[in-house]
Formats: sequence, C-alpha cells, structure tokens
Amino acid sequence: MSSEAEGHTFKRYDGELNHLQYVVLEMGGLVHAQVAEALAAFKKRDIGLAHKVVAKDSEVDRLEVEADAEIVKLIARRCPVGSDLRLVMAVSKSVADLERVGDEAVKIASSVIQIFGNESGDPNGQLLRDVNIMGAMALASLKNALAVFDLWDEENARKVIESYGEMEEEFQSGLRRLMTYVMEDSRNIGFAVSVVLVIKALEHIGNHARNLAEYVIFQVKGEDIRHQSP
Repeated sequence: MSSEAEGHTFKRYDGELNHLQYVVLEMGGLVHAQVAEALAAFKKRDIGLAHKVVAKDSEVDRLEVEADAEIVKLIARRCPVGSDLRLVMAVSKSVADLERVGDEAVKIASSVIQIFGNESGDPNGQLLRDVNIMGAMALASLKNALAVFDLWDEENARKVIESYGEMEEEFQSGLRRLMTYVMEDSRNIGFAVSVVLVIKALEHIGNHARNLAEYVIFQVKGEDIRHQSP
C-alpha cells in the first residue's frame, strides 16, 4: 500500500473511532434531556410532559441499536487493538449504560403519571423534597460524566466517581425521612412508595454516570477500576 493510501486509511479509521465517541455524546445528550424533562414534569405536576418523556424512549432505543451495529462493523473491518480496542469497549459499555439511564427517566415519568394523574390529591410537599435534591445531583453527575467522556479527562472522571458516594448517602437519608413521614401519618404510605421509586431511579442514574467515568479511566489508563472500594 502506498504511503498516500495508507495515510488515507488511517484518517478514515480515526474518523470512524471519533464517530463512535460522538454517538455516545449524542445519546448522552438525549438521555440527559429526558431525565431533565422527567424531573420538570415531576416538579410542575405536568402529566403531558411525562407522557412525552415516555414516548422519547423509542429514540434512545433506536440510537442504541445503531451504535451497536456500528461497533460490530468497525470490529469486523478494523480488528482494533490496544487503546483503539479499549475505546471501542468503552463506547459499547457506555451506550448500554445510557440506554438504562433512559429507562430510569421513563420510570420517573411513569411515577409522575401515577402520583399526579389520579383524583386522590397531591402529596405533602415534604414527601417530594428528596426528589428535587437527588434530581439535581443526578443531572450534575450525568452532565459531568459526559463532559469527561468528551475530553477523555481522567482527573475529572475520578471526581465523578467520588461524587457518587454523596448520592448514596443522600439516598439513604431520603429513605429515612420518608419512613418518618409514613410513621407520622399512614396515609402517606402510597405516595412515599412512589417517591422511593423515583429517588431510587435517580440513584441508579448516578451509578450509570459513575460507570461512564470508569470507562474513561479504562480508555486512558488501561485500568479497570470497576467494583473497587473507594
């Protein structure tokens, strides 16, 4: 192969790898917006917006299928090794995590429909405060994880991973508060169960964001830090 043809091939290969990274960022932007809209629907008690969040899930699923197909084609065509193979693996795992983030957004939206879409009245505002707190943390964590994936930023990836501990602590605190409300007034139990499902979905989103950051470290350093104690 001539040096000119070889250079063209390398450029095209680099372009294919860059495109895979772009697919993750595109999908990430979509699910981030999906989570933000689900939380907005919760805050505004907007049933219509909640239904829109649920409807968007098909677009997330479509992107996942397209990304998987591109990954398979690239592996078959290029047989990547070393850091290129790590990138392909990081993309593949990130796509799966982002699809699950979309699923969690749907769970939140479905809870909005269940909580506010009936005639039983609105829950006590104290029951909902933890959704606002956890929601802000989950959105920030997801946004930061996508930013480090964009730049392969190892330093800030480790910060995203560390921040997940705060979400876990907040989740446990929220559970204790909700249990207190239920003990004070058993009429709160139905709403409390729904709110628990929402904050659990938000905790899962934070976990998926942490996974994205771990994949960045795997790509940059070749170090698999999954399941390691902090």
